[in-house]
Amino acid sequence: MIFELRVWKPFKHIDCPLCMAGTDVTFIARVDSTTLARKPTMKWLKGKWLDLASKAGKHMQFKETYDRNTKIYTYEMKIIKVVPGDAGGYRCEVTAKDKCDSTTFEISVEGERNQMLLRGVMYVCFHTCRDAGEDEGDLDFSALLKATKKRKKPEEEKPQIDVWELLKNAHPSEYEKIAFEYGITDLRGMLKRLKKMTVEPKHSEAFLKKLESCYSVEKGKKIVLTCEVVDPDVQVKWLKNGQEIKPSSLISEYIMEANGNIRTLTINKASLADDAAYECVVGEDKCFTEVFVKEPPVTITKLMDDYHVVVGERVEFEIEVSEEGAHVMWSDQELHKEKDTKYRFKKDGKKHTLIIQEATLEDIGMYHAWTNGGHTKGELEVEEKQLEVLQDIADLTVKATDQAVFKCEVSDDKVTGKWYKDGVEVLPSDRIKMTHIGRFHRLTIDNVKPEDAGDYTFVPDGYALSLSAKLNFLGEEDRVITKIDYVPRQDPPKIHLDTTGNMVSQNTIIVVAGNKLRLDVEITGEPAPTVVWSKGDQADPPPCRDVWNISKKHISTGRVRVESRKDLSCFVIEGAERDDEGNYTICVTNPAGEDKAVLFIKIVDVPDPPEHVKCTSVGEDCATVIWEPPKFDGGAPIKGYLMERKKKGSSRWTKLNFDVYESTTYEAKRMIEGVLYEMRVFAVNSIGLSPPSLSSKPFMPIAPTSEPTRLTVHDVTDSTCVLKWLAPEKIGAGGLDGYVIEYCKEGDTEWVVANQDLCEKQGFTVRGLPVGEKINFRVVAVNIAGRSPPATLQQPVTIREIMEHPKIRLPRDLRTKYIRKVGEKINLTIPFQGKPRPVATWYKDGQPIDPKMVNVRNSNVDSILFIRSAEREHSGKYELVLQIENMEDRATIEIRIVEKPGPPARVKVTDVWGFNAALEWDPPTDDGNCEITGYTIQKADMKTKEWFTVYEHNRRTNCTASDLIMGNEYMFRVYSENLCGLSEEPRNSKETAVIAKTGWRLCVNISPMKQKYNIKMEIFFTFDGGKYSCLAVNELGQDEVECKLDVRGKSKVV
Repeated sequence: MIFELRVWKPFKHIDCPLCMAGTDVTFIARVDSTTLARKPTMKWLKGKWLDLASKAGKHMQFKETYDRNTKIYTYEMKIIKVVPGDAGGYRCEVTAKDKCDSTTFEISVEGERNQMLLRGVMYVCFHTCRDAGEDEGDLDFSALLKATKKRKKPEEEKPQIDVWELLKNAHPSEYEKIAFEYGITDLRGMLKRLKKMTVEPKHSEAFLKKLESCYSVEKGKKIVLTCEVVDPDVQVKWLKNGQEIKPSSLISEYIMEANGNIRTLTINKASLADDAAYECVVGEDKCFTEVFVKEPPVTITKLMDDYHVVVGERVEFEIEVSEEGAHVMWSDQELHKEKDTKYRFKKDGKKHTLIIQEATLEDIGMYHAWTNGGHTKGELEVEEKQLEVLQDIADLTVKATDQAVFKCEVSDDKVTGKWYKDGVEVLPSDRIKMTHIGRFHRLTIDNVKPEDAGDYTFVPDGYALSLSAKLNFLGEEDRVITKIDYVPRQDPPKIHLDTTGNMVSQNTIIVVAGNKLRLDVEITGEPAPTVVWSKGDQADPPPCRDVWNISKKHISTGRVRVESRKDLSCFVIEGAERDDEGNYTICVTNPAGEDKAVLFIKIVDVPDPPEHVKCTSVGEDCATVIWEPPKFDGGAPIKGYLMERKKKGSSRWTKLNFDVYESTTYEAKRMIEGVLYEMRVFAVNSIGLSPPSLSSKPFMPIAPTSEPTRLTVHDVTDSTCVLKWLAPEKIGAGGLDGYVIEYCKEGDTEWVVANQDLCEKQGFTVRGLPVGEKINFRVVAVNIAGRSPPATLQQPVTIREIMEHPKIRLPRDLRTKYIRKVGEKINLTIPFQGKPRPVATWYKDGQPIDPKMVNVRNSNVDSILFIRSAEREHSGKYELVLQIENMEDRATIEIRIVEKPGPPARVKVTDVWGFNAALEWDPPTDDGNCEITGYTIQKADMKTKEWFTVYEHNRRTNCTASDLIMGNEYMFRVYSENLCGLSEEPRNSKETAVIAKTGWRLCVNISPMKQKYNIKMEIFFTFDGGKYSCLAVNELGQDEVECKLDVRGKSKVV
């Protein structure tokens, strides 16, 4: 892409072109579009960002033409009647798709003489275009000025939580939140199982202790299901979702064990398939539980990128998680964007995408994505969409009474606009019509008149853009005037250098590397002079016309050449290189004389990229980056630098500064703590932007923790001091490696480190301290980012032993009678306090305890009494005595060891009447060292000798057995019962109870058969004869029949 900027003046043959105030000045820029796919966009700017299109009117006019043969666009900016207010810096900028280029020039006005001087940087060609890629466009970092968000307090570590208990106690509106936080995938099935668990279980005779209502285990961990049965020899079955689990090598992860009354089912490595309902079955009795397998937390493996787009573009925030099908929650904390229907969510395996079809300014903000094990966020910045001109307005030359039509096309069909003539708005009339159809805007003038001639401008509403064209009126009085100059026959040669276009100073020309230089030198003289060009200090070549005295390399390539025209010598350099820089001499001779001129051509280029970009320090959300200036500045001073950053692994770079930054040290802010970043730097000179530097090594913004909290002195002796503290309130992504404890004497400034290695606990004992000295202490938290601010005690600590009265802190459950069964283990921990260390002594029933029967271990803060296997003789009152010199404290614990009672004594049948029998017995001689809570009475028929329970938990020592069968003989037995259960053996009654036969028995069996009934009677004795009646009754009435029965001989059925 080649640009050429020329300034046309009415004056000639002057070194510094001047124009009196009030004259017109025209700037012309030409664009070669042979390599462009679409029409370029031209902007004329004053200062940094003032678009002059908004100033189009009578004072400032713009024009654009296109030559189809050469494919060159010509842009003109004309300032009519220049005033001192027009002084300042100007810029001409052209863009085409992803390419852009610009040049600058300056206008200054002399106040006293009211003259205008054009000076400054006027380049023959713009710098080489660069491929901007996806980051091309205006820098917009207004979002950087937003207030910093409030810092979030670090989340405290949560204790392990049983999800089943959480669900049972939670409100139904909280179910989905709990399911997301703890990774529950089948919430509906889990709630069904939870509903079954809420049913009150029935009393079980086969189980002493049932399975817990539920178990929760992490995936891959081990879990043991335990229950206790009544019969130690009974066989149990384990069911999973109603199917029996049979031991085999194929299901090696299930291990079923029986140890006494204990039955266990062990699952070694729990998987999602083990998430089920389990049952333990004993005969017809069973107990059940639910096992919930928690999946591991879902982490985010690919973080979210930041986006910088224009209005209407599509945005896709994409992340990757560690598990397929994981639940991801998207939201925007400020705008609640998760509730807006304009946002779509897409899942593809591990990839999750938030899609915004057409971004608007309202979408600017920070977007968040959460899983139950991770969080990431990305920032969206949206810029206003630029309006593109698809077809510009063309100049028109029309005759009287003809029609003039100005037409233009813009990229947005909804944009409206206004037409102006010489800065005054054009209003519609019978002769002037304005139309807007789609993207096309037309201004039609019928029956053109001389007063219609002028500059016409179309200004779109809401955009700093204007399109201008000129209407020329061709009347009959227009004619061509030919000027004839008199040329003498003999005229010495003369070189006329145009110093107004390409020269920053006299005889100096600046060319951007890679661009084309074409220097047209006007030559006069008669006869036609001979032109010789030479470079540097080379000797003058032999006299010949238009000789180019440069190395053969240039001649062979044709890159540097001289072209001759009438009265004109053209010096051309195609694709200027740095080696082309130097002094060039042009010498013209003819018989009338000689003229010579020396030109200095300076080749300028974009600078080399900066070097050694590296991060020197980081903070919580910032990082300091330094670099070295480029080795070659391109021949123009370095104006400053532009910085970009990106997250590691991403391909999207984000610009950090809008204006050039002059220093080589930069502090990047608004970064996310714990995320790896990379930085690169561009150098900027008056030509343009350098290639990017090499990316810096990845760095992570992290910050030291806050100071530890609640630093206190826990204990002091003659040479030690025990300190305790809590973790810092804010830890951050850098984590916490440990603590450093330091101390110094009061009045001293040198701190001594007390621990060689980092202390990972929240407590430390500082040893080797001098007795009686006052010592200051402080604690510092350390992580990868360094040391935190210290937590310091407000007052120094005097190193001296403190006398403290002995005090026994007896646990609440030991203040009452402590009961354990025979064979169980007893482990009692009794904490106490006192300084110096108290002496602890144990007594049983007033006598020192026997170390062979009871083990005792004492420490500085507690005393432990341990019995491996309790026996009845261990029962008694135990007393702990704590002594410090003449001070003491006592505590008494009553321990009772119990077991099952013996059988009752002297069970006897005291009376039998009708179908009843009365029993009495005496309490057992051995009550198992605890109160008898009741008795269990059983009966057995002497014929079958099968025992049936008559009473359970009968608290009295007598009872009455009822509903005995006539003619049978019964024996009885009684079990004693206490806290440990029933006695091992029952006590049988020595007597039996015989239920005598009295009278007769009539059994009637009625079997309905449709509308008939058959009545059968079993006759036992001859005296059963007699009169029998049968009465039938229903809602409509009743009926009765009678019969007479005579019994003779043997019994029979009638």
